Amino acid sequence: MGTHASSRTPRGLRERVEFYLLDHETPLGKAIDISLLVLNLVFVGVFVAQTYPLSAATEALLWQGEVAIALVFVTEYVLRLYGASNRLAEVTNPYTMVDLLSVLPTLSVLLLPPSLVLLNVGFLRVLRVIRVLRFYRFTKDEEFFFGTVSVETLRVMKLLLTVLVLFFVTGGLFYSVEFRANPGVGNFGDAFYYMVVTLTTVGFGDITPVTQAGRWVTVAGVLAAVIVIPWQAGKIVREWAHRDQVNVVCPDCGLSYHDPDASHCKACGHVIYQEYESPE
Repeated sequence: MGTHASSRTPRGLRERVEFYLLDHETPLGKAIDISLLVLNLVFVGVFVAQTYPLSAATEALLWQGEVAIALVFVTEYVLRLYGASNRLAEVTNPYTMVDLLSVLPTLSVLLLPPSLVLLNVGFLRVLRVIRVLRFYRFTKDEEFFFGTVSVETLRVMKLLLTVLVLFFVTGGLFYSVEFRANPGVGNFGDAFYYMVVTLTTVGFGDITPVTQAGRWVTVAGVLAAVIVIPWQAGKIVREWAHRDQVNVVCPDCGLSYHDPDASHCKACGHVIYQEYESPE
C-alpha cells in the first residue's frame, strides 16, 4: 500500500488526499499514521475510563474528548471516500465500515433526539466496543511508519491483535449486559478480567454471569477463541514450516509448497513452474 503510493507524485487534490492517507514514508504520511494511532488509543481509553466512577467534571471532559476524536474520525472517513479511486469499493471495505461504526454511538448522541437516545442507550453502549477494531487498519499490509516488516511478523502481529481484540470486545459486551445486574461487574476491568480467565480456561469462579445475555456472550467468546485463534496460529506455523519452500499450488493434487528448484510436483509429477509463476 505505502510502496506504490510513495513511488509516484500526487497531482490533483483528490489524488493527494488518497496518497497521504495511504502513504507510510513521507513525513506527512507518517504524521497522519502516528496521529491516528494515538487517537485510536485515546478513543478506546475514553470508553474504558467512562465505565469507572468519575466526577461530573471528569465525565464532561471525557465526553468532550470523545466528541472531538469522533469528529476527527468522521473527517478521516469523508476524506477516504473523497480520495478513493473506487468509492463503492471503499464504502464496502471492512476497514472503512468499522471506521464508520466506531463513531456511530457518539454521533447518535449528538444528532438524535434525547428520547431516541435514551431508548437506544443499551445498544449504543454495546456498539462502542467496536472502536478497538480500528486497529486492524494498521495491520493491513507490511508497511508501517517505522519501516517494513516481514509477512511472518505481520501475521504474528495480527494474531496478537486478534487475541487482544477478542478479550476487549467480549469484555466490553459482557460489561454492557452485566453491569446493572451483576454485583461482581462494576467496571470494564472486572469484565475484562472475567473474559481473560474464562477464555484462557483458568476460570477462578469469582465472577460468573447472572444474565442470559451474559451467558451467551461467554459462549460466543469461547467459541470465537476456539475457532479464530487456532486458525490464525495455523497460518503462522505453516509459513514457518515451509519458509524454505515456494508457495505454488499444484492444479492436479493441490500440494501447496514446493522446493525452489523443483519443476515438477513431488506428489503427482505435474509440471508446475513451466506453467505457473511463483508468487515470490
